[in-house]
Amino acid sequence: MTGLKPYLAAEGIEIPDVITEKLERFAALLHEWNGVHNLTGAKSIEAIYANIVDSLYPLTFIAMPKTLLDVGTGAGFPGLVLAMALPESEVVLAEPLKKRVAFLKYACIDVGIPNVKVEAKRVEQVVHAPFDLISSRAVTNTALLLKLTQKVSNADTRYLFYKGSRVFDEIGDVQHQLDYDIVQKHQRNYLYIKGRT
Repeated sequence: MTGLKPYLAAEGIEIPDVITEKLERFAALLHEWNGVHNLTGAKSIEAIYANIVDSLYPLTFIAMPKTLLDVGTGAGFPGLVLAMALPESEVVLAEPLKKRVAFLKYACIDVGIPNVKVEAKRVEQVVHAPFDLISSRAVTNTALLLKLTQKVSNADTRYLFYKGSRVFDEIGDVQHQLDYDIVQKHQRNYLYIKGRT
């Protein structure tokens, strides 16, 4: 397969060509930087494309946010990828590691992603009005993520956590407080929290 389009089509993800092109540029850039800086475990373009599709799949079922905070963005998954697909949304990426911050800032300039602000800090140090959506992939457990983001959330904030099989154990601790769905796709469990009860 050549290009990102067939990967997106296979999962029913529809985005404009101009965004697909930006995502392909980002993938090439990450592949180049990763050879030097070891930013992600995704070593091939195909593996990066798989991570892009993983990041974008929730757009098939979530409400579109005006503001988005991504906790621990790393090499850009899912926050930077979502930012490209949601050009009207204001996106803040919280990432404490300097080499990843350098890459994220460079990618925003090189690819042309003006709706992003990279915060070189831990999420608990971010100062902002409550976000519409808070996302995170492979950072920490659900209960701790909810606690760490208390200052930047309110009763209307939704959460999108990219989880593996442990999500069912994690949600057991807090499920009585939450209105949520778990959407399963391949090895991924997307925990979408629509509110707190």
